[in-house]
Amino acid sequence: MITIFELQDIIESQLLRLAKIDNGMERKFKSDITTSHALIISGIRRCGKSTLMRQLMHADKANKVFLNFEDPRLAAFTFSDFERLGKYAEEKHINHFYLDEIQNISGWENFVRFKLDEGYQVTITGSNASLLSVELGTKLTGRHITRELFPFSYAEYLQFTTQKEDAQSLQKYLHTGGFPEYILSENEEVLQHVFNDILLRDIAVRYQIKQTRIIRSLAVFILSNSGNRMSANALRKQFEIASSSSINEYLNYLQDSYLFLPVSKFSYSLKAQQVNPKKWYAIDSGLITVNAQSFTPDYGRLLETVVFLHLRRNFSEIYYFLEKKECDFVVFRNSKIIQTIQVCFELNSMNKEREIAGLVEAMDYFGQKEGWIVTFNQEDLVSLFDKTIHILPFWKWYENL
Repeated sequence: MITIFELQDIIESQLLRLAKIDNGMERKFKSDITTSHALIISGIRRCGKSTLMRQLMHADKANKVFLNFEDPRLAAFTFSDFERLGKYAEEKHINHFYLDEIQNISGWENFVRFKLDEGYQVTITGSNASLLSVELGTKLTGRHITRELFPFSYAEYLQFTTQKEDAQSLQKYLHTGGFPEYILSENEEVLQHVFNDILLRDIAVRYQIKQTRIIRSLAVFILSNSGNRMSANALRKQFEIASSSSINEYLNYLQDSYLFLPVSKFSYSLKAQQVNPKKWYAIDSGLITVNAQSFTPDYGRLLETVVFLHLRRNFSEIYYFLEKKECDFVVFRNSKIIQTIQVCFELNSMNKEREIAGLVEAMDYFGQKEGWIVTFNQEDLVSLFDKTIHILPFWKWYENL
């Protein structure tokens, strides 16, 4: 519990601190919601959620209150203290609550629902997808809009660094990734701390995991193999985890923290999608280059990860295709196929036939006349009977998605 005087001091000091911080580069973000809905901004640590919240606050002319729940002075904040926060808002004629990393406080969803019912606006950030979704689903059904925020996209990276679209900037982006602080400092400790904070604070402490070595080894392995097919059973055996439920829990924790995102094998059967091995992609290519077990960057894997993240920012229905051959991505909108995509850093005599064959098989399966091969810096147009294959470098393809 904290007193009303302590709460007021913390609010005022946090606002003073915010006033001294630059609002940074404006992110493309839809925030047009009604007062009856809470806006939920979710995403991995340090991807810019707090900066985005400052930008939204700066544009908001309403009376508002901001509270960052990762402030150590709020360590004693409990559900009962929300009543004091409500009284503070009433006394100050507040219209809009901005609550940063609110998932740290148990029962927060009840407070938010009550304030929405009273006509307040509420904007929230959080770094755990599962905690947010479970609590929102039980208490805020139909009363919230969730928007995900990722580290900088390639387009945002170009804007942030004032570079142009070309192979040189793409190579830098593949290596650096999109965490703003790392782009500015190029200090690898930044991404090492992000990785460690997620594993220790967001996962080990929250879920009371004592065997931190196992989940760290698992996370490093997935980072080092971003985009590979991995079955839970194979991972369980490799890391000598006795229970299948434990490995699934670990994978869920890593996904909920936004460290990794899965892609299922395409199937019209939901059961088959759940049973077949998934591909797991890191949320950022910079996290791979800094934390993976590799002495030299695997730019092919980095490019595939960046292509996936670009797709994931724009679509929710993404699968890989595997029958006789493999196609990296098949993308749907409202259950309707819209693109088949293969990723190859460099097409050559050793791989060209394989890459085209996998893409063509997926195109045949879904009845597509056009397909895409995304490369690092190659461009071509291939016609095969009634099919057209566009070969484009990522820095030209991404805008035409």
